[in-house]
Amino acid sequence: MTRRAFITLFGGAAAAWPLAARAQQAIPVIGVLGSETPEVFAGRFAAFRQGLAEAGWTERRNVGFEHRWAYGQTDRLPALAADLVTHQVSVILAPGESAALAAKAATASIPIVFRIAADPVAMGLVASLNRPGGNITGVTGLNVEIGAKRLQVLQELVPAAKKIAVLVNPTNPSVADTNVRDLKLAASKLGLEVAVLSASTEDELEGVFVALVERGAHALVIGNDIFFATRAKQLATLSQRHAVPTISAYRAFAQAGDLASYGVAIPEQYRLAGNYVGRILKGEKPAEMPVQQPTKFELVINLKTAKSLGLTVPPTLLATADEVIE
Repeated sequence: MTRRAFITLFGGAAAAWPLAARAQQAIPVIGVLGSETPEVFAGRFAAFRQGLAEAGWTERRNVGFEHRWAYGQTDRLPALAADLVTHQVSVILAPGESAALAAKAATASIPIVFRIAADPVAMGLVASLNRPGGNITGVTGLNVEIGAKRLQVLQELVPAAKKIAVLVNPTNPSVADTNVRDLKLAASKLGLEVAVLSASTEDELEGVFVALVERGAHALVIGNDIFFATRAKQLATLSQRHAVPTISAYRAFAQAGDLASYGVAIPEQYRLAGNYVGRILKGEKPAEMPVQQPTKFELVINLKTAKSLGLTVPPTLLATADEVIE
């Protein structure tokens, strides 16, 4: 090979090398810390990816994912969060209170975006809603705080009920305690009694409805918890089998056969979370990104279930419903 040819060959390879290196350069990676399974979150993550795309990020094109799933075993979350930190992900998505707390405990430097139902200030996740002040921000549905409205709707649907049961997850005490406290306060104003029932495993759910009858409750409020949120069909089947009027925060419950739901639009919450993650990947600081709150609440009434329970839905309630399932 001549000297000129060698220089030309080397020069061409040198010019091409940065392009090849750039092509293989690591893209940002989003760590997903899930309490449940990927299957139960599929719809929500579709909304998350939509928000991410709106901020200019598309999976496998300019951003990647590392998923860690607890499969319902929330005690695994701290180790899973630590593993994401070890893999040096660019930002962590933490859906659910337990995941958010585990992520916050695992890192003070990697940005974290949560999607929770409770008050993040009361939970100690952020300093304030307007200025979170650390490496964590996100979206709160405030579903716990609107529990009183949910109880009011249930009373209108089941006016004969004098004792209402509330189902909570004892392994998520920050949410469970708030659920119970707020519902008892609301119940006292409405002249209702409250029976507290607990479940943290699928096997315990069947027993909840047996205990409900034994304790003389006439209707059920399903508490705000990721464990319940991902088991809408199972809980709706049980409520129908035991003929229990049931209300929850999530539209999926009413669609699955529960009497009603009242709460925020969950897919919209995940879209907002995706947008926040995208903005952080572009350089914005979580400390300066206000925690986003819901602007719209949805009331869904399953008229078919109401008829099967022998209940008459007040016309005023039907008129205000966002969706009536017939």
